[in-house]
Amino acid sequence: MTESNRKRIGDFCWTELATTDTDKAKKFYAEVLGWTFEDLMMGPDMPYIMIKVDGHENGAMYTLMEEQRKHNIPSHWLTYVLVKDTDATIKKAEELGGTKMMGPHDVPEKGRMAILQDNTKATFAVWEAKGQAGVVVPQNLHGAFCWSELNTDNTEIAGKFYTELFNWKLKADSGPSELRYTELINDQRAIGGMMAIKKEWGPVPPHWNNYFTDDDCDVTAKKAETAGAKTLVPPTTIENVGRFAVLEDPTGGQFSIIKLTGPSR
Repeated sequence: MTESNRKRIGDFCWTELATTDTDKAKKFYAEVLGWTFEDLMMGPDMPYIMIKVDGHENGAMYTLMEEQRKHNIPSHWLTYVLVKDTDATIKKAEELGGTKMMGPHDVPEKGRMAILQDNTKATFAVWEAKGQAGVVVPQNLHGAFCWSELNTDNTEIAGKFYTELFNWKLKADSGPSELRYTELINDQRAIGGMMAIKKEWGPVPPHWNNYFTDDDCDVTAKKAETAGAKTLVPPTTIENVGRFAVLEDPTGGQFSIIKLTGPSR
């Protein structure tokens, strides 16, 4: 993981929480990660809530839209990747077996986006910057968006999809295939990871999991539980990397925190 906040084509550039209850989510994340918020209006009674760390934009949240509620879509975090051309990326993703879920849409004076699904059914978004390149928080600050991880039922198929779509490189560790962790490399820098969904997780669909930098994993995990979160993976140490936990906020959004102890990557 790296402390840099400079965004390049192929980097994870933004994260967004679609939630059933923005008031509950704001209260929770303010208490647990120290976030502050700024409400922007997308339309009548449709606030787009900017998440801030130390005054810098760190992502956003909004209330699940009516169409999403009709399909019983739960609260969830969405990961964005910075691309040069959103329309060209959609076309290439479809050629690789992916699916366009929404868009493309223009965000006036900001950029052009679309929501896609890879060929293992994990959902992600792409962003073509036209004025806003994404998160600007240094990744070493408490609460900063710092890493995104794909959990999928077929790492080989997913790996081929993303390397061809974003020109990422893969760096897998030497463990057995069912436990292997693969780093996602963009422009010679590790930006995220990929791992196979484990049987003991139960019926978990392929998904992207976002990580936020934490000053003390154990303290924050306990604070999150007190604030109404569920602990999905208790604080766990990864040698030469750090200590992390996977949590579910009180509205159902799943995310991870990590206290980095190893060298920046």
